[in-house]
Amino acid sequence: MVRSLDDKIFNLIVYIILGICGLSAILPILFVVSVSITPFGEVLRNGGFILIPKEITFTAYRTLLTESNIPQAFQVTLFITIVGTAVNIVLTGLMAYPLSRKNLPGRNFFLMMIVFTLLFSGGIIPTYLIVKSVGLLDSIWAMILPNAVWSFNVLIMKSFFEGLPEELFESARMDGAKEFRILLRIATPLSIPVLLTVGLFYLVGHWNEFFQAIFYVTDRSLFPLQVVVREILMQSQQPLENAENIMPTQTMQMAAVIIASLPVIVIYPFIQKHFTKGMLLGSIKG
Repeated sequence: MVRSLDDKIFNLIVYIILGICGLSAILPILFVVSVSITPFGEVLRNGGFILIPKEITFTAYRTLLTESNIPQAFQVTLFITIVGTAVNIVLTGLMAYPLSRKNLPGRNFFLMMIVFTLLFSGGIIPTYLIVKSVGLLDSIWAMILPNAVWSFNVLIMKSFFEGLPEELFESARMDGAKEFRILLRIATPLSIPVLLTVGLFYLVGHWNEFFQAIFYVTDRSLFPLQVVVREILMQSQQPLENAENIMPTQTMQMAAVIIASLPVIVIYPFIQKHFTKGMLLGSIKG
């Protein structure tokens, strides 16, 4: 098929736009990585802008990873991420599946209440008082249970369940299966894409846990990674004398960004296919 001149010009413009978009995504990442492995003296000489470092040092990473609070904070964040995500998925699924059944008594009322929470919230102070009244202050569960269910994720999973063939459920009921067994043996295996999608939302939220930690936790041994990294950044404000030997905020900031982002960046490619499929199928119905 012979392409006309207009088609060639159009394709060229598309390639140029895609190239600019690609550079706009790659250059910030390259800048962050380069500054994190560049001696601060070189960063100063280049006005704080480095894309290709002339000298490489991993001092910032060693400082962050050998800081006494970092290993403990990493364990806390890992617990919050793994256990919290598991709790989120289980509770979200148990809430979304009944709401996907059209014969559920009071279904419209419960859906209205869920949508209501998307528009309005109780606020920080009432939420703090509730967390305090149930005894969760200074507890690792204070960073998990207050956000155990996200209304938006419930609606996504509910829409996915509604898209599953009703004949499968009717057949299982005719064989004597109860609703919980149907959810466990039929709905869940068919819902892997949306489970991975919702799980990624929860996982990223837990990995970046910060606000709940500073609101509800004062025990330093329970601080998650993001809070400890913030403290290190605050403590790294030092005079610029002897710049070659100090570890300033900018260099540690970039190293902290890489450390905090790396796990999600590594995990995402493995579930990208399921993530896209889950978002599309979960948005068919409302």
